[in-house]
Amino acid sequence: MAQRKIGIIGVGKIAVDQHIPAIRASADWDLHATANLVPVPVDGVAHTLTDYHDLLANADIEAVAICTPPQVRHRIARQAIAAGKHVLIEKPPAASLSALVDLSHAARSAGVTLFTAWHSQYNKAVDAAVAELANSAIKRLKITWKEDVRHWHPGQTWIWRAGGFGVFDPGINALSIITRILPQPLFVTAANLAFPSNCDSPIAAELSFASAAGEPGEEMSAVFDFRQTGPQSWDIDIETFDGRSLLLSSGGTKLAINGTSVIDAAPAEYPAMYARFADLIASRASLVDDGPFRLVADAFMLGRRTLVEPFYD
Repeated sequence: MAQRKIGIIGVGKIAVDQHIPAIRASADWDLHATANLVPVPVDGVAHTLTDYHDLLANADIEAVAICTPPQVRHRIARQAIAAGKHVLIEKPPAASLSALVDLSHAARSAGVTLFTAWHSQYNKAVDAAVAELANSAIKRLKITWKEDVRHWHPGQTWIWRAGGFGVFDPGINALSIITRILPQPLFVTAANLAFPSNCDSPIAAELSFASAAGEPGEEMSAVFDFRQTGPQSWDIDIETFDGRSLLLSSGGTKLAINGTSVIDAAPAEYPAMYARFADLIASRASLVDDGPFRLVADAFMLGRRTLVEPFYD
C-alpha cells in the first residue's frame, strides 16, 4: 500500500526527538509538511510552513500529528477535522475533558480518525504486564515518576501556565500505563499538589487511589516530582494479593516479575503508535481514550493546593 502523507503541527522537542524519526522509519507514512510559528528546518520535507492553515489546505495530506502545547490543541484539531484530515494528538490530548469530548463528536460526524496517542502504552513490557495482571486483584501499587524538568522541558514556559499540566504532562504517561494494565478501574481518592508561587500548574503531586473492586488492604499511591536531579525515576511497582510482584521501570520499557527481568527493551513506543494510527485509518475507526485524562482531572478537583518556592528555568 502507498504511504499516506502526513503533516506535523508544532515542531518542538517531542516532534524532533520522537515523531519525526518514527514517521521516517515507517513504511506507512510520508512526512510531507511541517508547520511551526518559528520555521524549523526538517531535511527532506516538501513543505516547511509557519501557518498551520496552509498545511491543512494541502489536499495531498491525509493526516496530521498535533504536537503543540495542549492549550491550543482543541482549536487546531477541530480545524483539521473540518478539513477532512485524520488526527493524532500528542498527550495530553487537550486542555480539558470537555474539549476532548467535543473533538470525539466532531471526528465521528466528519468520518475521520481521531487518535489519542498515549505513547507509553505501546511498549512490549506494557503488553506483557497486561497479560500478567489479567484477572488479578491488586494489593499494592506505587508509582514513582520523578524527573528533572530543566533537562526534559528546557525553556517550555507553557507547561507552567494554566492548561499546561505541570508535572502531570509527563506524569500522565504513568497514568496511561496503569489504566491499560490494571484489570480494575482506578479512582483518585486524595491528592496533594505543590504549586510554585509563580506558576499556574504543579511542580509535584502525591495521589492516593482506590480500585473499583475496593479490596480490603489494598494500598495505591503515586508521587510525581519535577525537581529530581541525578538518576531519573519512572517506575510502577505492583504486588498482587496472590503474592506476585511486577516492576515496570524506565517509563514502561522494562519489566521484572517476582524480581526476575523478563523484558529489557529499547524504547519503541512511537513507531508502534504510528503503526496503530495507520491501522485505525485503514479500518475507518477512532481510538479516543480519556482514562488517563480523567485521573488528572480528578486530581485537580480533589487536590489540596500547597504553595512552594518559585520556579525559574
